[in-house]
Amino acid sequence: MIRFEHVSKEYKDGTVAVKDLNLEVRRGELLTLIGPSGCGKTTTMRMINRLIEPTSGTITIDGEDISEADPVELRRNIGYVIQQIGLFPHMTIGQNIALVPKLKKWKPDQYEKRVDELLDLVGLDPSVFKKRYPGELSGGQQQRVGVIRALAAEPDIILMDEPFSALDPISREQLQDDIVHLQEKIQKTIVFVTHDMNEATKIASRIAIMNEGELIQMDTPDKLLRHPANEFVRNFIGEDRLSPSTPTVIDLMHTSVATSSPRRGLAEALRLMKAKKVDSLLVTDQQNHLLGVVTLEKVAEHYRDEEKTIAHLLDRDIKTLQPSDSVSTVAEIFHESQIRAVPVVDEEHKLIGIVTRASMMRGLANWNNGVL
Repeated sequence: MIRFEHVSKEYKDGTVAVKDLNLEVRRGELLTLIGPSGCGKTTTMRMINRLIEPTSGTITIDGEDISEADPVELRRNIGYVIQQIGLFPHMTIGQNIALVPKLKKWKPDQYEKRVDELLDLVGLDPSVFKKRYPGELSGGQQQRVGVIRALAAEPDIILMDEPFSALDPISREQLQDDIVHLQEKIQKTIVFVTHDMNEATKIASRIAIMNEGELIQMDTPDKLLRHPANEFVRNFIGEDRLSPSTPTVIDLMHTSVATSSPRRGLAEALRLMKAKKVDSLLVTDQQNHLLGVVTLEKVAEHYRDEEKTIAHLLDRDIKTLQPSDSVSTVAEIFHESQIRAVPVVDEEHKLIGIVTRASMMRGLANWNNGVL
């Protein structure tokens, strides 16, 4: 699909960003380019849509030399997602998504239908989000729109330049799940630049590890973890990923958590619990600091009091876990109490996930079977 043959990039100041790169991206795969800062991964990706021109060598797409293509037309046929998202603030979500199809002279009924299909694909109701503006969406929602905008004109190739790195841990984890599920449906050829090895192993068909402008090793996540090519790869991957170890909270927790603002009314809280099929909500402030928990029982008890909000019913005396806590700490908490779930917070007491009895048992079973 995409082939680099002896490609190099040298800048006028003598900096060599990419050295004699030979690389092939297969049709329908998600290839991650990863390595330390300055390793050449972003330069490599940007040469595919000619935002950066190579100094020497050849890049072909389906056997055709891209240096002979019109760069504007080339870019219109390649989806591009960046960390800064790049949505136009003065345009609605629908207008943002339809931009490239309009430039490609699609008919209005075609691109309107496409906008609705794509919003549905990432769980954003078109009737709700289509006419909203970017500033009315959360960071995670904006990034979802950024991803589907890259899909709008149905390109065969999508380039993604660290698209999730600016998001909070929960949003990032959810979007990683989204891209995995999305790729299963659309089977596009995706080149994804990241500096996060956990992200790479989670989403990639294959991983290309680069250093100082050179390709050091490229293989499936499993083979990289089992057979690192040299000491650099071994150190970059990290010993904790290379050898089995006792699982910690980070291995056992869910990142998808039912949360609420303390200002929410009791009718809203009840509706949210029904929608999420839960019997409690974790309550956070605007900075995602965990404030406490409110239960279905409490909401039902005080439901007739229309003046009450979740803040009035908040239980602040709750047990929490840290990501690095051991499985024995988790087991001890569940053994000593009748609770079914324990929230996980970081050093700033920001909510990052939750461990349930079921997720603990599932994590332990996977570890015993050598999965973790």
